[in-house]
Amino acid sequence: MTVVLLAATGAQTFAQTFAKAMALGSLYALLALGFVLIYKSTQTLNFSQGALALMGTWFLSMVFIDWEIPGRFLPGPTWLHWFVALAVAVAITAAAGMLIERLTIRPMIGEPLFSMAMITLALEVVIRTVSFDAVNVTNRLLGIPWQAEVFTVGGARVAWSYVAAVAAAGSCFVAVWLFFKTRMGIAMRATAFDQEAAMAQGINVGRVFSIAWGSGAGMAAIAGIFASMPPWPASGVASRDGAFFVFRALPAVILGGLDSVVGALVGGLIIGFAEIYAGQYLASYTHILGVGYQQIVPYVVMMVGLLVRPYGLFGTEEIRRV
Repeated sequence: MTVVLLAATGAQTFAQTFAKAMALGSLYALLALGFVLIYKSTQTLNFSQGALALMGTWFLSMVFIDWEIPGRFLPGPTWLHWFVALAVAVAITAAAGMLIERLTIRPMIGEPLFSMAMITLALEVVIRTVSFDAVNVTNRLLGIPWQAEVFTVGGARVAWSYVAAVAAAGSCFVAVWLFFKTRMGIAMRATAFDQEAAMAQGINVGRVFSIAWGSGAGMAAIAGIFASMPPWPASGVASRDGAFFVFRALPAVILGGLDSVVGALVGGLIIGFAEIYAGQYLASYTHILGVGYQQIVPYVVMMVGLLVRPYGLFGTEEIRRV
């Protein structure tokens, strides 16, 4: 009887860990997708992705809590108001991303890529500092409709926030797949392949850059919002969310490949599963591994992956002729 109970408990723990790993991997994949879209289109390493994620959560708090949009103008249930507010916050963040691209990135076209990367790093510091001040001065809540509610599957307790994170990431990946089949999506793929050839074919490369940055910023906002839901850190916007969360997702970007959408999905899931399962099943070895071992697992996985495939699992291999 004891063996049966232990087996049941082990299966429940495995299932609960699987749900959490799937959710975290989906958020990492979503962040990696935004990073990949910007890099594919502009060849720019966007280190400000984390700050955009934090800014998106701040916008949602202002729209839904402070300004009561759309509850003040639209009748209906609270959950519907929240999703409308989410769409508005993501749209504002996307617009901010497009503005950032127009003012700071487009004038640098043709300049060294290192300089463009340093600009995005400076943007990360500026945006994160402003967002941190706004979040720390006034406690910001997100008004999540399901809060920390859970449901039970075969004895395993699964948070609705995990399901929401997986659904959000899945919806974004499907949307990107459908977008790439449109005229503008084909133009973006052509620009990613060869910017000069795309311009010669009459493609508005500046518009492609703008859409890429807007899409990347919007996806960062979604990831930041869903990463701020309980039972992750808290039910509000915390200064530790967003930027630092994205830096933990960088191994997923590198592992999957800087220019691969499929790689963003696979890399995000691999890193998420490795981090969560290591945290669950190696916790009894903290006296050997150290208390913070779980945070280095993504980087260990990334290093092993790069030793096998230096350009990432799905990254385009660069061929040099000598």
